[in-house]
Amino acid sequence: MRYMATYDLMETIRTTNQWLGASALAMASYPALSMFPNPALGWMAAWGEVTERTFARMVVKPDWKIPPFVGANGQDRLVSVEKEISRDFGDLIHFRVQGRTIKKRKVLLVAPMSGHYATLLRSTVISLLPDCDVYITDWHNARDIPVSAGKFDVEDYTLYLVDFMRHLGPETHVIAVCQPAPLTLAATAYLAEEDPDAQPRSLTLIGGPIDPDATPTDVTDFGRRVTMGQLEQFMIQRVGFKYPGVGRKVYPGLLQLSSFISMNKETHEKAFQDQINRAARGEAHEDDKHNKFYDEYLAVMDMPAEFYLSTVERIFKGREIAKNEFTVAGKLVDIGKITTVAVKTVEGTKDDISAPGQCIAALDLCTGLPDSKKASHLEEGAGHYGIFAGKSWRENIRPLVLDFIDANDVPQSTKDKKPANKNAAA
Repeated sequence: MRYMATYDLMETIRTTNQWLGASALAMASYPALSMFPNPALGWMAAWGEVTERTFARMVVKPDWKIPPFVGANGQDRLVSVEKEISRDFGDLIHFRVQGRTIKKRKVLLVAPMSGHYATLLRSTVISLLPDCDVYITDWHNARDIPVSAGKFDVEDYTLYLVDFMRHLGPETHVIAVCQPAPLTLAATAYLAEEDPDAQPRSLTLIGGPIDPDATPTDVTDFGRRVTMGQLEQFMIQRVGFKYPGVGRKVYPGLLQLSSFISMNKETHEKAFQDQINRAARGEAHEDDKHNKFYDEYLAVMDMPAEFYLSTVERIFKGREIAKNEFTVAGKLVDIGKITTVAVKTVEGTKDDISAPGQCIAALDLCTGLPDSKKASHLEEGAGHYGIFAGKSWRENIRPLVLDFIDANDVPQSTKDKKPANKNAAA
């Protein structure tokens, strides 16, 4: 019960801060106070506005807000978000483009289950929609999943991906972003042996920790320093009485958020102080740069405890993917069984989460895949976020990924085929 009490304590602190912000805004906004102009009241209202919004966003799943785009014929194409498959721990959703008649590349985006919602990839989805028929994994907040739904660890995650790939069919091109890259590689290898006809045509791995020890970072060093007992003791709590998942063991989103913020504390402090000043001057608005970023950044989700702990133990500490020793339901998944799926890796030179070398390790594991089916790209000057959602993605990486998809869109013999957009990083 003490873990449940700790969870409820964090939620109480969040709710209290939200209430304080709302109260400050309301008090400073009384019409009677306008009779006595005072800059302090304006600052108080601004502080309240920013504080209330900040703490309210922490428990709200962001909307996709996919805007329409102009089609080839000059008409606006509206985009609707539809559930393709609904499961306890995550859905497969489809961005259906209304009025589209020309077949586009079928792309499955595998979103991370690492504290943020799949909407973190909103800009990635928007950039792909004009040229692709896009599907994405939409993982659920563990606090909303009843205990009766059972566990969810790295093996369950892998099998979810296997089912999604089977459903979409062999014409699919998979793009895995960050944390799910190792498990997506394992899911592809699982299909290669169990159901070869359901394999995707290509697999693009972006900034994922295939081999965390290839280039150590603060993230991998943390995984090495702490024991599994310490992680379970200090990171895992039980969902409180407020949510449907009451009693479920989780790595709480609010605890994760505190870790995210502590990594760049001074930067975040300045960003919020600047926003309060802008609000006091009347320069802040609903969709300004600050709100767009922090509405997504602050929206965090709880992870199932078994998923978090098994990720640390098996992917980072045990390096089961890196050593090709990963098992699902007691069966070894041999990455060398991948022989027809084209594999591409993407890394950024300034990525401090999954540093260069960690992701490209996937190509060495694909021992059964000819060189003509392997490709890689190292983006100069790009950080972790930039390789899938920033300027580097839009201007350089996205075109290369689409070229790679096109080069492997039709099943064909791999003989005498040249590698697709492969650079010196390989």
